[in-house]
This record gives sequence, structure tokens and C-alpha cells, in this order.
Amino acid sequence: MLLFASGRTDIPAFYAEWLMNRLRAGFVDVRNPYYGQQVTRYKLTPDVTDCFVFCTKNPAPMLPYLDELRSFGFGLYFFVTITPYGKDIEPNVPEKSAVIDATIELSERLGKERVCWRYDPIFVDQTYSVSFHIREFRKMAEALRGATDRCIISFIDLYEKTKKNFPGVEEVSLSDQQFLAQAFSRVGEETEIRIETCAEKADLSAYGVEAGACVSRHWIERATGFSLVSPLPRQNLRQHCGCIATHDIGAYNSCPHLCRYCYANYDAALVRKNFARHNPKSSFLLGEAAESDEVHEAKQVSLRDRQLGLW
Repeated sequence: MLLFASGRTDIPAFYAEWLMNRLRAGFVDVRNPYYGQQVTRYKLTPDVTDCFVFCTKNPAPMLPYLDELRSFGFGLYFFVTITPYGKDIEPNVPEKSAVIDATIELSERLGKERVCWRYDPIFVDQTYSVSFHIREFRKMAEALRGATDRCIISFIDLYEKTKKNFPGVEEVSLSDQQFLAQAFSRVGEETEIRIETCAEKADLSAYGVEAGACVSRHWIERATGFSLVSPLPRQNLRQHCGCIATHDIGAYNSCPHLCRYCYANYDAALVRKNFARHNPKSSFLLGEAAESDEVHEAKQVSLRDRQLGLW
């Protein structure tokens, strides 16, 4: 099983202490985001958890824990999102130079095969024009040269939460997608960073950007050093997504980055309320256990192909 930390909130940036406490305890409780009384308990042991997949805009809080994190014996794979937007769009994301520095240290300590850069989501307006994206993407790629050999790009999806928090934002036209893909591909060739999309409808392969999957067999096997079984369970959460299934241990409406394009936050007031409920010693990311909870042990099965070890 692959555990995801997280597509619902930024656990490395804001909840690193809690995560390490859960790893030491050997389990985590996750509320169903739609039926709060239903709780899934996941074992955090390497016999059933093959890899932790992290997604963050700020890996720095995890750096002091890396040695201990590795000692648990899980596979590790980090997606670090670094975009060119200012505080008007990403009000609480640290300065990009600091995020890049932390990403480089992460790569130096874990290996670049365990670090992927996400330039996501891309939107275009008068401030963040096509030429602006090309210029800033080049700067970031040059800074990250050698720290990763993979970058996932995607274009903004207009979820209802996104439209509520970011009124006026528009989808990126196909012509702009193609132009950006071609420009990014050239930068990728120069900096030895492979550029891929994930869950994008448009086929940009003619412009040098292949359709990929964030969490794919190839990249997880490369990061963990072992082969996975066949067939693998699929994510199937979004059309055109080819990712392996992961199980998210986060919670919605709990990311204080408060990025305007975010699909995981509904409103800032609720985020502040939820963040105040966080207890690093709780088995839940938000709040505590309740008498009405219906706790179910997750059916966890390792995806590691152990048969290969016999030959």
C-alpha cells in the first residue's frame, strides 16, 4: 500500500511533528471526509506500507526528521510544488528561494530519484503571463538542476472550490498550453529535467511533454528500489489520471497556505478553526477520538513483488 501525505493538506509543512508521532506509534486514524463518524485506522509499518508519498510546498520542517524517517524502513517519495506566484496567490507559502534551498537539501540527503518538482497549477492572466511563466520556469529549473530529474506540470482545473476562492480565473487555452509545453520542454532538455503532465486532457507530446502519472510504477520502483506486483490498483479519482492508488491520511480545510487556487480548502475561516483543533499527540490530524466513532482497520496489503527475491 502507498500512503499519501497528502492531497488534502500540506502535512510536511504544517504537521511534521504529528506525522513523526504517528510513525512512532505505528498507526494513524483518518476520518472519512464525507461521513465523519467513519474512521479508518492504518498501520504504519513497512510490512504493509510500501512507500510514503509526500506532497508539499515547503519541505523544510521535515528536514530535521529525515534520518529518523528513513529508519522506519518505508520507501519515500517527495513532490515539492514550486510555482512563480506571489503573495496575492499564495499568501503563506515561504519565499521561493527558501523552498528551492530546502528542496536541494532534501535531494542531497535522500537522492534526486526520490524528489519530484511540481509546477502546478498553471494559470495565465495579465500578471502571470505566458512569457512570465517561461522566464520563471527557466530560473527555477536552473536552480534545481541536479536536485531532481523530473517535473510534473498541470493546468488549472476549475473545481467549484477553486471558482469560489479565485473568482475570475480562467482555463488556459489550448494554444497557450502548447506554447508553454514547447518552451518548458526546451528548458527541460537543457537542465536534464524530464517534463511530464498528469491528468491532462490535451496531448502535448508533439511539443515535447509526455503524458505521465505523478505516482507511477516506474517512479515508485525507482524510489524504493524494489519491484511492484502486477496488476496495480489505479487511483481513478480524475479523468485522464493514470496514477497508482494511494490512501490519503490528511484532512480537507486544514492547509494554512491558503492558496487561492486550492481545491482542498473551502474557506479561510474554517481552515483557521480546524488548525486550532490540531493536537500533535492525537491519532487524528484534526481533533480527538469520539465515542460515536466507528473505527475500522484498513485492509492493507503490500504491493511489493516478493517473488522476484526468490531468483
